[in-house]
Amino acid sequence: GQNVRLASQLTGWQIDLMTESADSERRQREFKERTDLFQKALDADETLAQLLASEGFETVEEIAYVEIEELASIEGFDEEVAGELQERAREYLEKLTAELVSKRKELGVTDEVADMEGVTPQMAVKFGENDVKTIDDLAGLVPDDLVGWKEPGPDGKPKFIAGLLEKTEMSRDDAELFILKARVAAGWVEPEALEAALAARAAALDAEEAELNASSETTADTARSRGDELFNLKGANASSDQ
Repeated sequence: GQNVRLASQLTGWQIDLMTESADSERRQREFKERTDLFQKALDADETLAQLLASEGFETVEEIAYVEIEELASIEGFDEEVAGELQERAREYLEKLTAELVSKRKELGVTDEVADMEGVTPQMAVKFGENDVKTIDDLAGLVPDDLVGWKEPGPDGKPKFIAGLLEKTEMSRDDAELFILKARVAAGWVEPEALEAALAARAAALDAEEAELNASSETTADTARSRGDELFNLKGANASSDQ
């Protein structure tokens, strides 16, 4: 029995170590990716790019549009340096957007698709690269096409199959509404269907918020009750000591 427990503990420790190692590798990889991006986008040296990454900046957009005081508060920076960085970031984004718009048009993606609410220039290019070029093409998609899905892998474990978009670009709920909007725009369904879906989404969010509030109140009541018990217990102990 002891050996089994020890083996179980060792296995658990090994899993923990592997998880920590994987997390560490992922963080290092993401840090390097951000550093490389900032070097390229801002025409900055490696030290400056690493400093921005270590301060928690993840995208060029964040640097371009954050309050200048936040950038200027970084050790070694001032408003002049922060202003120069923001100018470079915005110039990079403008150039990138122009390139993406040009590529989107070359791919044959219509303005109607590009102008859909929530569609970024990057997304429009991805659509074109995957032969999604018109509102009818968008309307014919299902959420899985956009955000991916899971299916059993060779080992029987769930395997994630990527969709057209990154996980950070759109949630499954948003994908459902996005496709419904495309179907309304394409004339496949009546606008009332979208209105009903939006109302249902709002009701679900309200219910979720109410549940969270109720849970918080229950936790607070439990804490107060526990505090009262401890207070009464201390009072009883003090009385018995007298």
